[in-house]
Amino acid sequence: MTCLQVLLALIFPPLAVVDRGCGSFTIVFILTLLGWVPGVIAALIILNKNENQ
Repeated sequence: MTCLQVLLALIFPPLAVVDRGCGSFTIVFILTLLGWVPGVIAALIILNKNENQ
């Protein structure tokens, strides 16, 4: 997880996970539409999950 990805996750969460695939992007986009905080949390979890693998 780079600093740029964390910054993007805080500003516009779907943009931070666009390279993780269509499913991740769609989930984060829908959560961001429902509220900014759920989108940020989901984006950070997805970025952190893929970093550990």
